[in-house]
Amino acid sequence: MGFIETIKPKLPKRYLLFIAAGMWTFAGGMLLFKGISLLIENMQLFWWESVISIAGGMTFYVLLFSKISLKHTRRILGIKHDYPCLFSFFSFSSYAMMGVMITSGILLRKSGVIPEEYLPLLYITMGIPLFLSSIRFYSYGFKYNSFIKN
Repeated sequence: MGFIETIKPKLPKRYLLFIAAGMWTFAGGMLLFKGISLLIENMQLFWWESVISIAGGMTFYVLLFSKISLKHTRRILGIKHDYPCLFSFFSFSSYAMMGVMITSGILLRKSGVIPEEYLPLLYITMGIPLFLSSIRFYSYGFKYNSFIKN
Protein backbone atom coordinates (compact mmCIF):
# COMPACT_ATOMS: atom_id res chain seq x y z
CA MET A 1 0.00 0.00 0.00
CA GLY A 2 1.47 3.35 -1.07
CA PHE A 3 1.58 6.61 0.82
CA ILE A 4 -1.32 8.11 -1.16
CA GLU A 5 -3.49 5.09 -0.36
CA THR A 6 -2.83 5.50 3.37
CA ILE A 7 -3.81 9.20 3.47
CA LYS A 8 -6.76 8.98 1.06
CA PRO A 9 -10.02 9.79 2.92
CA LYS A 10 -12.15 6.63 2.70
CA LEU A 11 -15.62 5.73 3.84
CA PRO A 12 -18.27 3.07 3.16
CA LYS A 13 -20.10 3.27 -0.19
CA ARG A 14 -23.40 3.88 1.57
CA TYR A 15 -22.08 7.21 2.84
CA LEU A 16 -21.17 8.23 -0.71
CA LEU A 17 -24.86 7.99 -1.56
CA PHE A 18 -25.69 10.35 1.30
CA ILE A 19 -22.90 12.77 0.34
CA ALA A 20 -24.18 12.80 -3.25
CA ALA A 21 -27.71 13.34 -1.95
CA GLY A 22 -26.54 16.24 0.19
CA MET A 23 -24.69 17.86 -2.69
CA TRP A 24 -27.67 17.57 -5.04
CA THR A 25 -30.03 18.79 -2.28
CA PHE A 26 -27.78 21.77 -1.60
CA ALA A 27 -27.48 22.73 -5.27
CA GLY A 28 -31.18 22.25 -5.98
CA GLY A 29 -32.24 23.98 -2.77
CA MET A 30 -29.94 26.93 -3.41
CA LEU A 31 -31.33 27.41 -6.93
CA LEU A 32 -34.93 27.01 -5.74
CA PHE A 33 -34.43 29.47 -2.88
CA LYS A 34 -32.79 32.04 -5.15
CA GLY A 35 -35.41 31.56 -7.88
CA ILE A 36 -38.40 31.76 -5.55
CA SER A 37 -36.92 34.80 -3.78
CA LEU A 38 -36.48 36.62 -7.08
CA LEU A 39 -39.90 35.50 -8.29
CA ILE A 40 -41.59 36.92 -5.20
CA GLU A 41 -39.86 40.27 -5.80
CA ASN A 42 -41.55 40.54 -9.21
CA MET A 43 -45.11 39.39 -8.55
CA GLN A 44 -46.44 40.49 -11.97
CA LEU A 45 -44.85 37.41 -13.60
CA PHE A 46 -45.35 35.09 -10.62
CA TRP A 47 -47.98 32.68 -11.97
CA TRP A 48 -46.68 32.60 -15.53
CA GLU A 49 -43.07 31.90 -14.48
CA SER A 50 -44.18 29.47 -11.75
CA VAL A 51 -46.12 27.28 -14.16
CA ILE A 52 -43.39 27.33 -16.82
CA SER A 53 -40.66 26.66 -14.23
CA ILE A 54 -42.46 23.68 -12.72
CA ALA A 55 -43.28 22.20 -16.13
CA GLY A 56 -39.72 22.77 -17.35
CA GLY A 57 -38.18 21.39 -14.15
CA MET A 58 -40.31 18.26 -14.26
CA THR A 59 -39.50 17.77 -17.95
CA PHE A 60 -35.76 18.11 -17.28
CA TYR A 61 -36.09 15.63 -14.42
CA VAL A 62 -37.97 13.00 -16.41
CA LEU A 63 -35.95 13.30 -19.62
CA LEU A 64 -32.47 13.91 -18.23
CA PHE A 65 -31.82 14.13 -14.51
CA SER A 66 -33.58 10.92 -13.50
CA LYS A 67 -31.25 9.04 -15.85
CA ILE A 68 -28.17 10.92 -14.63
CA SER A 69 -28.93 10.27 -10.97
CA LEU A 70 -29.61 6.60 -11.67
CA LYS A 71 -26.30 6.34 -13.53
CA HIS A 72 -24.45 7.93 -10.59
CA THR A 73 -26.22 5.69 -8.09
CA ARG A 74 -25.33 2.56 -10.04
CA ARG A 75 -21.74 3.74 -10.41
CA ILE A 76 -21.43 4.24 -6.65
CA LEU A 77 -22.99 0.84 -5.90
CA GLY A 78 -20.66 -0.76 -8.45
CA ILE A 79 -17.43 0.59 -6.96
CA LYS A 80 -15.22 -2.42 -6.29
CA HIS A 81 -13.77 -1.14 -3.00
CA ASP A 82 -15.78 -1.41 0.20
CA TYR A 83 -14.23 1.86 1.38
CA PRO A 84 -13.78 4.10 -1.68
CA CYS A 85 -12.38 7.63 -1.65
CA LEU A 86 -14.63 10.24 -0.09
CA PHE A 87 -14.63 12.24 -3.35
CA SER A 88 -15.75 9.34 -5.55
CA PHE A 89 -19.44 10.20 -5.14
CA PHE A 90 -18.89 11.94 -8.51
CA SER A 91 -16.82 10.70 -11.40
CA PHE A 92 -14.10 12.95 -12.82
CA SER A 93 -16.29 13.86 -15.79
CA SER A 94 -19.12 14.79 -13.41
CA TYR A 95 -16.84 17.17 -11.51
CA ALA A 96 -15.85 18.74 -14.83
CA MET A 97 -19.52 19.03 -15.89
CA MET A 98 -20.41 20.59 -12.53
CA GLY A 99 -17.64 23.16 -13.03
CA VAL A 100 -18.88 23.99 -16.51
CA MET A 101 -22.48 24.33 -15.32
CA ILE A 102 -21.58 26.58 -12.38
CA THR A 103 -19.32 28.73 -14.53
CA SER A 104 -21.95 28.96 -17.29
CA GLY A 105 -24.60 29.96 -14.78
CA ILE A 106 -22.44 32.71 -13.33
CA LEU A 107 -21.45 33.98 -16.79
CA LEU A 108 -25.08 33.99 -17.97
CA ARG A 109 -26.19 35.93 -14.91
CA LYS A 110 -23.32 38.44 -14.99
CA SER A 111 -23.38 38.98 -18.77
CA GLY A 112 -26.99 40.08 -18.92
CA VAL A 113 -27.71 37.70 -21.82
CA ILE A 114 -30.80 36.52 -19.93
CA PRO A 115 -32.99 39.45 -18.80
CA GLU A 116 -33.16 39.71 -15.02
CA GLU A 117 -36.91 39.10 -14.90
CA TYR A 118 -36.36 35.62 -16.41
CA LEU A 119 -33.62 34.50 -14.01
CA PRO A 120 -36.15 33.07 -11.52
CA LEU A 121 -37.51 30.89 -14.33
CA LEU A 122 -34.04 29.52 -15.02
CA TYR A 123 -33.15 28.98 -11.35
CA ILE A 124 -36.38 27.16 -10.50
CA THR A 125 -36.35 25.12 -13.71
CA MET A 126 -32.85 23.83 -12.85
CA GLY A 127 -33.44 23.56 -9.09
CA ILE A 128 -36.43 21.21 -9.37
CA PRO A 129 -34.65 18.35 -11.17
CA LEU A 130 -31.57 18.65 -8.97
CA PHE A 131 -33.68 18.49 -5.83
CA LEU A 132 -35.83 15.62 -7.13
CA SER A 133 -32.71 13.70 -8.16
CA SER A 134 -31.34 13.95 -4.63
CA ILE A 135 -34.29 11.86 -3.45
CA ARG A 136 -32.97 8.88 -5.42
CA PHE A 137 -29.62 9.08 -3.61
CA TYR A 138 -31.33 9.28 -0.22
CA SER A 139 -33.57 6.34 -1.12
CA TYR A 140 -30.67 4.15 -2.21
CA GLY A 141 -28.69 5.19 0.86
CA PHE A 142 -31.48 4.20 3.23
CA LYS A 143 -32.12 0.93 1.36
CA TYR A 144 -28.40 0.20 0.86
CA ASN A 145 -28.32 -3.14 2.68
CA SER A 146 -31.15 -4.55 0.57
CA PHE A 147 -29.26 -3.61 -2.64
CA ILE A 148 -26.05 -5.25 -1.46
CA LYS A 149 -27.76 -8.54 -0.50
CA ASN A 150 -29.31 -8.93 -3.98
